Amino acid sequence: MLIARGVSRPRARLLLAALVLSLFPFLLPAAPAHADFTAICNGYSGCKAAGYGNAGYAINGDTMYWRMYAGHNCTNYAAYRMVHAGMPNSRPWTGVGNAENWGHAMAYLTDDTPTVGSIAWMDAYQGYAGSAGHVAYVERVISSSEIIVSEDMWGGDFHWRRITKSGRGWPSGFIHFHDVALQNEVAPTVAGTPQVGQTLTADAGTWSSSPSTVSYQWFADGQLVSGATGQSWVVPAGRVGQQVSVQVAVAATGYASALATTARTGPVAPGVISQVAAPAVSGDPELGAVLTASKGTWAPGKTAKSIQWRSDGVDIPGATSWRLPLGRDEVGTRVTAVVTATRTGYQPATVATAPTPAVLGGPVKLTSPFSVSTPETRPPRVGDTLTVAPGTVDPSDATAAYTWLRDGQVVPGKTGDSYAVGPDDLGHQISVRVDLTRDGYKPLTVETEPTDPAHTVAAITLMEKPARPQRALVVVNLGAPGVDQVTGSVRVRVGGQVQTAELTGAGHARLVFAIPHRGTRTVVVRYAGDGDLVDAAPAVRSTVEVLPPRKPTKH
Repeated sequence: MLIARGVSRPRARLLLAALVLSLFPFLLPAAPAHADFTAICNGYSGCKAAGYGNAGYAINGDTMYWRMYAGHNCTNYAAYRMVHAGMPNSRPWTGVGNAENWGHAMAYLTDDTPTVGSIAWMDAYQGYAGSAGHVAYVERVISSSEIIVSEDMWGGDFHWRRITKSGRGWPSGFIHFHDVALQNEVAPTVAGTPQVGQTLTADAGTWSSSPSTVSYQWFADGQLVSGATGQSWVVPAGRVGQQVSVQVAVAATGYASALATTARTGPVAPGVISQVAAPAVSGDPELGAVLTASKGTWAPGKTAKSIQWRSDGVDIPGATSWRLPLGRDEVGTRVTAVVTATRTGYQPATVATAPTPAVLGGPVKLTSPFSVSTPETRPPRVGDTLTVAPGTVDPSDATAAYTWLRDGQVVPGKTGDSYAVGPDDLGHQISVRVDLTRDGYKPLTVETEPTDPAHTVAAITLMEKPARPQRALVVVNLGAPGVDQVTGSVRVRVGGQVQTAELTGAGHARLVFAIPHRGTRTVVVRYAGDGDLVDAAPAVRSTVEVLPPRKPTKH
């Protein structure tokens, strides 16, 4: 009856055998256990409980696919999986549908490479197949020598099975009707700012299986960017205004490779030039001098720099060189240098230097010197008042400020055009510093010639002594401002007698004169100075009384 239905003679024999075994299952020998094809789960419900599905065949298996017999049948299950994957329910070849014929009929689609979604084909008596051969659906590819398949068995049950290449369970070949490609579940993206000089980085997204390899190709405005095949890409200058995308190619063991492309970024913006070291202006801001500007340092490097000099914020016509000679037009103004850095694909960056002080119209000039005037043509003395003898300057209305110096050092608080010589000045030279200023001119500072070291003048004091018989006693004291003790000698004349005496450490001298006759005698004391800082004292005159000789005492 089966042959009458158009089934081939071998196929009829198989159907008859299957019918017998279904009626007398005890005649079916137990399947041998081999390490090279190990069952993972058995039956629709058993596999479902273990987490292994059947792609809906459990409820659709009563339908014939590709004109294969429905129900538990390896060919009908394999055909169902192809139709379920999108192929038409029409056998792709003419002729016998037995499993052993699949690989021969589809030889141009058959090779030795297992892929997910391919059909594992076993020729007659190959692997664990019988005379009719066997087909199974490749669910996973662990490696080129280990796969996991799902299958249904004629006269048997549904299984998931692990097959290794080490033994006889390995398929005769793999038929690539409709291989499964990796599916992109979360689209790849581009992170970063689309701007010249910035780094963009691609994320491969999420795929239905973890890729074993990922490659990248960058595009700008849809055009391939030659050599841009890394996960990151630094946007070059020539891409301003273009939109960037990345094509991600992924592959995983057992899957056909797949592509996905990111959304395009916004237009690439010009890059930003940043300042690393600021430009600066050097040189004296005065008439006739030359100012020089440095270019500064910028990032990225290799930027072009230009300059425009400004006077009080207004461009100086033609002043675009890095050196600026200062002329009359700049006197009294504050000068700045405006430096601009440019680079293709980047926004220009401009920075102005700090303004100079107001440009001076040359220095104040001294045409005749200033000097210190003393009361007489002698060294200054303690108690003298010194004054400044003004010189002449150009311009004549320059303002002079005076600071008095002692041995070249500033005397605190001593300013103005006069100076009172005090004890602290004794032995020191006095001069004055003159600071000359005038708006629009460079200040000038000069110092006068120092005076001779300051002196002091001694003062003579005579001590009154009582009159004595035939003698005159003269006691002299000398003092001088700024001197602890006066040294030297005094010359004393009493009447017609003259004596010279050295002053003691305290500035004293004691002289005794023999006078034979009674009476009043004139005393004149003179001090000639110590030859150094103490000048001669004015002579002092006085008188001394001399008593007559004493009368002898009677006994």
